[in-house]
Amino acid sequence: MKNWVYKNNNKVLLDINPWVFVLSSMIIISFVVASFVFLKPLSTSFSAIQAWIANQTGWFFVLGVNIILGFMLYLIFSPFGHVRLGGNDAKPEFSRAGWFAMLFSAGMGIGLLFYSVAEPMYHLMSPPHGATAGSVAAAEDAIKTTFLHWGLHAWAIYALVGLALAYFAFNRNQPLSIRVVFQPLLGDRIHGAWGHAIDILATVATLFGVATSLGLGASQVNAGLQHLFGVPETSFVQIVLIAIITAIATVSVVAGLDKGIKRLSEFNILAALVLLLFVLFIGPTLFILNGFVENIGLYLNDFFYLGFWNETYSGGGWQNGWTVFYWGWWIAWSPFVGMFIARISRGRTIREFVTGVLLVPTLMTFAWLSVFGDSAIYIELFAGGGMSEAVSSNIPRSLFFFLEKLPAASGYSHFPVWLVTAISLLATMVIVTFFVTSSDSGSLVIDMITAGGNTNPPVAQRIFWAVTEGVVAAALLVAGGLSALQTAAIATGLPFAVLLLLMIISLYRGLVADHTNR
Repeated sequence: MKNWVYKNNNKVLLDINPWVFVLSSMIIISFVVASFVFLKPLSTSFSAIQAWIANQTGWFFVLGVNIILGFMLYLIFSPFGHVRLGGNDAKPEFSRAGWFAMLFSAGMGIGLLFYSVAEPMYHLMSPPHGATAGSVAAAEDAIKTTFLHWGLHAWAIYALVGLALAYFAFNRNQPLSIRVVFQPLLGDRIHGAWGHAIDILATVATLFGVATSLGLGASQVNAGLQHLFGVPETSFVQIVLIAIITAIATVSVVAGLDKGIKRLSEFNILAALVLLLFVLFIGPTLFILNGFVENIGLYLNDFFYLGFWNETYSGGGWQNGWTVFYWGWWIAWSPFVGMFIARISRGRTIREFVTGVLLVPTLMTFAWLSVFGDSAIYIELFAGGGMSEAVSSNIPRSLFFFLEKLPAASGYSHFPVWLVTAISLLATMVIVTFFVTSSDSGSLVIDMITAGGNTNPPVAQRIFWAVTEGVVAAALLVAGGLSALQTAAIATGLPFAVLLLLMIISLYRGLVADHTNR
C-alpha cells in the first residue's frame, strides 16, 4: 500500500501508511466478533483478567501516575516554564475565561454523573482505609478518596499529553499526532513501523476508553428511562439506546467541530449547570459549602498517603476495582482529552498551561463532587438514609433515586412532584448529550490519529469510527457489563501508560534541545 500524504495550511503532514487504519480496525472488529461469538467464556473471564492485571501491575499504575504528576509540577517551576506554545509572538486564541470554561468542559463527562453520587456512597459503606462503615471518619475517607480519583493525578495525565502535542505541533510545526511527540527518542523511525505502532495503540486505547464511558452512559440512560417511564433495564434496551444515540453522534461528527460538536457542548454545559444549581440550592446548601472547603483540606492533608497507597499491608482487592481502574481509564482517555486541550492552548506559556490544566478543572470537579457527593452523604447520615441501599442495588439508578429523595431530605416536604420528574428528565438529557459529545469528539480525535494529524479527515472515516465506538460499547455491555468496561479501560491503559512515561523523556529532550543556553 502506498503512503497517504496530506497537506493542511501549507504544512505537509506525516506520510501515513493505511496499515494504521487497517490494523486498528482489525483489532477492534476482532474483539467485537469475539465478544458475540464467545459470549459465555468472555463473560466469565473479564473479572479474572481485570484482577490479574490489577494485582500484577497495580503498583506500576500507581507509581507511573505519580511520576507524571511530579514531572508536571516540575515544569511549572523549571526554566522551561516561560516557553510559549507557538513561539514568543504567539497570542492566545481564546480569552483566559473562555479557555478556563473549555478546560472545565473537557473534564465533564458521563463518568462524573455516573459516579458523583455512587462513589462517595460506596466508600462510605466500604471504607478503603480502615474506618468504621457509616461513620463520620468513613464519610471523610469517602470524599477524599473520590477526590483522589478525579483530582490532580487525573489531570496531570491529560496535561502531559496535551502539552506534548501542543509543543510539537505549535513550536516544531509538526502535525497534531501522537507519534511526532516521540521524535526526540525515535528520530525518523516515527515515520515507520514504530510510529505506526504508537498510533495504533493510541487509537485502540482511545476507542476503548471512550467506549467505557459510552457503556456507563447507556446503562444510566436506561436507568433514567426506567425511573421515569418504566422502561425495563436490559442489555437489549441498552444496545438500542447505544444505536440511537450513536446515530445522533454520527450526524454531529459529520457536521464538524463548529456546527455539531460545539453547539452540543454548549447545551451540555448549560444543562449540567442547571442540574448542579438545583442540587446546590434544593439540597443542604450550607452543608455542601462547608464540605467543599473541608474536603479540599482532607484531600491535601493526606495527599501523599492517598496517592502512593497500594494495599501492601492491608491486603484485599479494593484497589483493583477503583484506583487502578481509574488510572487505566484516564490513561486510555488521554489522547482524546489531551488533543482537545492542545488545540485550544496555543499562545499559553508552559507554566500557564500546566497550572491552568491542573488547577481549574480539578477545582470545578471538586465542586461538582462536593455538591452531589456531600448531598448523598447528608441524606445517608442525617436525613433518613436509603442512599447506600440504592447504590448497592443499582449504581446507574442511584442518581435518580438521589434526585427524588433530595427535596424531602432537605426539608421541602411539599416539593412539586412534577418538578422532581423534570429534573430527572433533565439529568437523563445531560447524560445523553454527554454520550453524544464524548462519541463525536472521540471519533474526531481517532480520525485525526489515523489520518496523520489531518484536522479534517474524510467523512466516511468519521462515520466509521463513530459507529465503531457504539458497537464496541454494546459488545462490552453484552460480554460482561461493568466488569467488562473496567477491564477494557485497564487493559488498554496499561501499554499506553508505558508510552506516557517515554513521552516524559521525549518531551524533556525536546525542551532541552530547543531551549538550553538560549
